[in-house]
Order: sequence, then C-alpha cells, then structure tokens
Amino acid sequence: MNGQAFTVHAPGRVNLIGDHTDYAGGLALPCAIDLGISISGTHEQGRVELSSDALADTVTFDLDPAVNIALIEPQWGRYVAAVAVEVNAAQGFTASATSTLPTGAGLSSSAALEIAVALSFGFSGSPMELALLGQRAELRAVGVPCGLLDQLSIVFGRAENAMVIDFADNAIEYVAFPNDLDIVILHSGQERQLADSEYAERRASCELAAKQIGPLAQASLTDVATLEGDLQRRARHVATECERVRNAATALRNNDPITVGDLMTQSHASLRDDFNVSTSVLDELVERLNTLSGVYGARLTGAGFGGCVVALCERGAINEPAALTGRGWIVRPSDGARQRAI
Repeated sequence: MNGQAFTVHAPGRVNLIGDHTDYAGGLALPCAIDLGISISGTHEQGRVELSSDALADTVTFDLDPAVNIALIEPQWGRYVAAVAVEVNAAQGFTASATSTLPTGAGLSSSAALEIAVALSFGFSGSPMELALLGQRAELRAVGVPCGLLDQLSIVFGRAENAMVIDFADNAIEYVAFPNDLDIVILHSGQERQLADSEYAERRASCELAAKQIGPLAQASLTDVATLEGDLQRRARHVATECERVRNAATALRNNDPITVGDLMTQSHASLRDDFNVSTSVLDELVERLNTLSGVYGARLTGAGFGGCVVALCERGAINEPAALTGRGWIVRPSDGARQRAI
C-alpha cells in the first residue's frame, strides 16, 4: 500500500567451518550473527530511493523489468535493482538502511542487503524461496555464481544456535551453541571483492572434479587421488572439509571446544594449501590468534582472498577484539531475517 511504513532486518553470518563446500553439494556449519542491515521507510508506487549510513550516495531508479542493472550507480545499487527484477516489483519504497556489518569482510553484507531489500519490496514467499531469490540476485547483480551458504544462513538463522547445512538437499539441522564460548571475528584489514576474486575459477574446478569422481562431499581420498594437480587439491579440500564439519558438529553438541578449535585450524590450513584462497595477512592473523590464551582455534571465514578470520574462544578470553586489528567483534548466533512491527 502506497505510503505504508515498514522496517525489516537481515543479519550477517559467520561460517564456523565449511567454506567452498556449498556449491559442491557439501556441508557447512554457519550461524547468523547479531550484526546486520535494517531498512526503514515507506512504500511508494513505481520507484526506489534508498540511502545507507554505510555506503556512499543514494540509489534511485524507476521500477522497470527491463532496467539495465549494469548501468545503476552507485554500484551497490545493482544489488537493489537485481532484487527488484527478481521479485518483479511494482511497488517501490523510499527508505534508509543502517548497517553494523562491515563490507568486503566475508560476513555476507551483500546477501544481507539482498534479503533485506526483498523484504522491503514486500516479498511474501517461503523462507526457501527468499534464500533462492537472494542467490539469483547476487548472480544477476555482479555475476558471482555463489552457492546458498550466505542466503540460507541469513534466512534460517536461530538465536543461540549454529546450523549444519547439507547442500545436497539444503537440509538444516540446528546445533545449540554453548553459553561459555565466544565467537570472535577480526578483520584482517584486507578488503575483499568477491566479483574480482578467483571464486568462479574455484567453483569451476570443483565442478570438473565432480564430473570425474562423483559428488565431492562423498568422495574418498582414494577417489581424490585419481585426480591431478589443482583438481586434486580442490577436491581434497571439499572432501576433507565436509568431514571436518561432521566432526565439528558432533564436538559442538558435546561441548568439546578443543576439538572444534583444532578442526577450525585444520580447515584454515586446507583453505590455504589445497584451495589457495588465503593470504599471508590472514595466515599471520590465524597464527597470532592461536598463540593467545583461551583461543581454541581460528580460521579464515568466507570465500577468502582477504576479509575476516573467526576464532572460537573461552568466554571473555578476548574482551576487546578491535584492539587487536582495529576492527573486531564478539558475536552471538542470531535469529534470521524478519520484518519488524511498526
């Protein structure tokens, strides 16, 4: 309805373990977090105007299914326009966005924006349809062939729970997160631009490996050994990472943070050595964290190529994470995206 006020919120997400497995039909152990994007405004017919406290300039465009998304400026407006096309929006809005999520950090700020914008347009489909819409919008906006990790985590998040996602069928199993543990996120200082990274090449390698040996999430190391060069390394990461997710979920249920932390550190080594998506800055930060008292383990989180690392810690072990790198947060598992009452 024209002039009707609305407020929506979409959280970011952090992946405790299981990166570059979603598009390979594997497993991941993420959670939505209590950092995110909120949009408040009023519905208006036929036009979008959206400003942000975290991003420069205001996005304005008329709703038109034939809009040329590549010409939308500022560039972050392309995510907004892509969502508009995906929802076939006729009713737009005038609104402002507030964000506690850093951009280019691997905490799913673009996916959170897509989901929040879809809700702002009045999207009323199922949660799974909302997640799939966000995935399509990402591809339409910037050409990134992303998996569903970000969108499923943001839509299906549950407070005080991590979730095991099986991307073979998108099944979700919730795992209670212990109260005596902290999730600490530290920004490496390296901004990450996924569209400019080698993400698409990594996905293509996994798809080619799967054509040769079958689904990588079920592949044995004997199967993986039949591959050569980069294909072998990429497949080995996915196969071993899925097993680490299984073991980490069991350890988390048993409140065994030592095992979870060891698996996180193993995951980082695999992302560094077999998947080649780490950087020297990320490696040094993980090593530094693992020397601190009360830190069980650490790894890069997200697609890599910069961004953040995540550490599992004793409660209170790192009270001021921002003091370590300039930007850092202690986060808790959060509920998923929602529309707030006015």
